[in-house]
Amino acid sequence: MKLLKEKIMSEGLVLNDAILKVDSFLNHQIDPELMMEIGKEFHRRFSGCGITKIFTIESSGIACALPAGLCMHVPVVFARKQKSALMSSEAYSTKVYSFTKKITSDVTVLKKFLPAGEKILIIDDFLANGEAALGLANIVQQAGSEVVGIGIVIEKSFQPGGRQRLIDAGFRVESLARVQAFKDGKVIFAE
Repeated sequence: MKLLKEKIMSEGLVLNDAILKVDSFLNHQIDPELMMEIGKEFHRRFSGCGITKIFTIESSGIACALPAGLCMHVPVVFARKQKSALMSSEAYSTKVYSFTKKITSDVTVLKKFLPAGEKILIIDDFLANGEAALGLANIVQQAGSEVVGIGIVIEKSFQPGGRQRLIDAGFRVESLARVQAFKDGKVIFAE
């Protein structure tokens, strides 16, 4: 996605050989026009899949998933990283390791928001090692629903495991920007 790559090049900050900081437009401050274009692109790529719901993880995934849900006319559900006092015990749960935060979280979603038989598109802001996407897919499978695809805004293709783990698990993966490497403080995109 050309617009996203241009934004990454102009505003993204390469902090080291593994971290790309995009907090000026994606996961702290949000560029709503860019998010709408991201939603349109996910809609285009997954058109015809019969998607009935979009599933993401709080908090950065929400900004990417919401415009896709708007374009596809389907609800967006997000898994919580911390269980709310208002959440009943009727929830699906799994553990997800965060590459950036270096912690494992119990992520949960109420069962009433993921009934059986749904066709789910998982959307997330980053793909590093695939943990978040695999965790969300695990919850979808617990619910008796189908993952029809995984949409990623920025994929760090150079990190071992991520994309391949998802493909090996049988999932279709669509990434809007695939980063091949960070070199001299710059982002090199995969073709």
